[in-house]
Amino acid sequence: MSDVPDSRRRLDARIVRHLERLGEGPGVDRIAHPEMAEALGSWIATHREPDKGLSVIVVCTGNSRRSILGATMGNVVAAYLGRPEVRFFSGGTEPSAFNPRTVAALEAIGVVVTPTGDLAPPGPSAEPNPVYRVRWGAVPGDPETEAIEFSKRYDDASNPRSGFAALLVCDEADAGCPVVPGASIRLAIPFADPKEADGTPEESARYAGRRDDLGRWMLHALSRAR
Repeated sequence: MSDVPDSRRRLDARIVRHLERLGEGPGVDRIAHPEMAEALGSWIATHREPDKGLSVIVVCTGNSRRSILGATMGNVVAAYLGRPEVRFFSGGTEPSAFNPRTVAALEAIGVVVTPTGDLAPPGPSAEPNPVYRVRWGAVPGDPETEAIEFSKRYDDASNPRSGFAALLVCDEADAGCPVVPGASIRLAIPFADPKEADGTPEESARYAGRRDDLGRWMLHALSRAR
């Protein structure tokens, strides 16, 4: 057990078990965009410095589903692999709201998602935009194992403004952000939108599948950051 990173010990046990199962899954030939995962791993390895954090912003259109799943799984995987200095954030091009189906997909693996009671400014859709505390650690109140999440633009003041890696997880965001101001590297890794299954019997499975697709991608990328 001595080789288990301290940051992994601080994870909720259900999350650890889930990542162990993901790590036993398909190899690189079954992971989407493996060359982009290698590129992110190389960027992290090149830019890591002692006692200095690195930031990654995951971007989709509405900052409602894929970007929040990606950012949360990125933070979970970073802790699991002993790289908590790599911190993931989320943002969109047309903010909406943190979708409750996204909340359910994260809670299913042990992530705790709690409303703070606050509302962030609404996006173009004008729907209510609640603020949530997202925790992947076993103990509440640990700032290294939780984040504040709400739907917002990728360049929101709560996100890093320079020197970050930008991951574009949908084609619309990729097309809408040919240049991401402040990004040190921009990587397009489109994944299908689980929204397509909303209101159908496949809904839960579709969201869980996208969560796990992003989780496997993050495991591959961050394991290359040596």
